[in-house]
Amino acid sequence: MSGEAPQADAAAFCAGEVRAHDFGQYATTLFAAPAQRRALLALHAFHGEVTRVRDHISQPLPGEIRLQWWSDTLAGAGHGGVEGHPVAAELLAAVTAFGLPVAELEKVIEAHRFDLYDDAMPTMEALEAYLHDTTSTLLALAARVGGGEVPAALAHHAGLAVGLVRVLGLLPVHAARRQLYLPQQLLDLNGVDRADIFAGKISPQLRTVLAYLRREARGHCDLALQALVTVPQPVRAAFLQLALTSRALRQMEKDEADPFHPQPPSRLAVLWTLWRSSRGAPWRG
Repeated sequence: MSGEAPQADAAAFCAGEVRAHDFGQYATTLFAAPAQRRALLALHAFHGEVTRVRDHISQPLPGEIRLQWWSDTLAGAGHGGVEGHPVAAELLAAVTAFGLPVAELEKVIEAHRFDLYDDAMPTMEALEAYLHDTTSTLLALAARVGGGEVPAALAHHAGLAVGLVRVLGLLPVHAARRQLYLPQQLLDLNGVDRADIFAGKISPQLRTVLAYLRREARGHCDLALQALVTVPQPVRAAFLQLALTSRALRQMEKDEADPFHPQPPSRLAVLWTLWRSSRGAPWRG
C-alpha cells in the first residue's frame, strides 16, 4: 500500500489541530502555496504541541519528559519512530523538504521549558528573550518555508510584537493557573500584587503595566512593518500574523477593554483582515 494515504492523514491532522486551537494562525496559511502551506501547518502544529504541554500536566516532570521526547525525535533518537505521531511525522518531513535547521527548533523547545513551572518572568529583558527564542524563531522558520532568509531584525521585531500581544491576550488563562508572563520587575515598579492578578482584579496600576506592554508591542510591530517592505512578496506572507496583531492591539487600546475578558475577533473578521493585507492594504489593522 502506498504511503500517500497516511501522509495525507497526517497533514489533515495538523491542519485540524491548528484550525481548532489557533484559527488566526491557521488562516494565515491559506495564503501560502499548497506545498508551503503543508509545511507551515506542521510548524504551527508542532508549536501548539509544545506550548500546550502545560495544559496536560499537574507536575513539571511529565512535561519535561514530553519536551525531551520532542528533542530526541528531532535528533533522530526517538524511540519507536514517529509513525504514530502525525505532527512529528509532518514536522520531520518539513525539516527535510525545506532544510529547516533542527537547532532552531531545539531552541523553541528549550525556551518552552519555562512554561512548566510557576516561576515569575523576572524582567522585560527575560520576556523578550523568551519571545525571541519562541515566536521570532518560528516566524523566521516560516519565512524560510516561504522561500528565503529574512533580516534578523524583521523576525525579531515581528516575534516580539506577536508574542507580546499573545501574552496580553492570554492573561486570564495564565492567571487562572497562577502563572504570569508579565515581568515581575514591572509589577513591582508599579505596585501590582500578583495575588490581585490571580483574583482577576483590575487596578490602575495593572492598567499602567498593560499599557506599557501594548506600547512596546506597537513599537515592535511598526518596526517590523517598516522592515517588511524590503523582503520578497512570497516571504512576506509568513508575516501576515502582524495584521492580526495590529488589529488586536487596536482592540486592547480601547478604554473600556477588560484585560480579563478579551473579545476575540470573529472568524470572518480574521479572514477579512488577512485578505485585505494580502492584497497590499495597510497592515495596521
